[in-house]
Amino acid sequence: MCFMRSYGKTDKGIKRARNEDTIFYSDQSIGNLPNLYIIADGMGGHNAGAFASEYSVKGFVDFVKKATWDNPVKIIEDGICSVNQMVHEKSSEEEYYKMGTTFVVSTIIQKKLYIGNIGDSRLYIIRNKEIQKITKDHSLVEEMVHTGHLTEDEANSHPKKNIITRAIGAEKTIIVDIYEVELESDDLILMCSDGLTNMLSHKEISNILEDGSFLEDKVKQLISRANELGGNDNISVIIIKTDIDER
Repeated sequence: MCFMRSYGKTDKGIKRARNEDTIFYSDQSIGNLPNLYIIADGMGGHNAGAFASEYSVKGFVDFVKKATWDNPVKIIEDGICSVNQMVHEKSSEEEYYKMGTTFVVSTIIQKKLYIGNIGDSRLYIIRNKEIQKITKDHSLVEEMVHTGHLTEDEANSHPKKNIITRAIGAEKTIIVDIYEVELESDDLILMCSDGLTNMLSHKEISNILEDGSFLEDKVKQLISRANELGGNDNISVIIIKTDIDER
């Protein structure tokens, strides 16, 4: 059996006038899912980005509450597709024209982590002092890395690193990336928006997560450090600590 504890926080950063990120985290059941964790990073003019992320997260949680099937992959995939249709239809209105949002969601059932992803918000697993990026960014520079035109280090400082190639609301239909990961006891799961990963290296993130502080302190340290380095964007972080009973 797998037990988990989580903590999350979102911050507008130093340079942005408003926070367009939305987070949701619950260690308790939501509908037929035993727990649920979401980060959405909105985009669009005026308040459209903030609306897109909040509208998407609320819409997804409402979908999960009403879903009658048990398959977590189906719930995640169908939920994101439903939310995409909602946002796409809303984005035709002048006030919300061309709004969109990234969306990364996860749930843990028994010893398995199920993930759905659109855009460049990320999910990592920290295991045995090593940090591993599980999700793949839907971004221009990520495609350049996978084709060998850029290294990971070059991608982190590339001037076009914020150009994403897939987002909730951008198209009428959408392809959702689904991941399934077997968990081990004491794994740490990190979900975050690019306001964190554009400011901190993997090594610095890992160092903060490896200290002996409480989850709440780790989250606050990550956000504080991103702001110390410039706080160029909104910063959202959720950390989940797993405890697996092997009996």
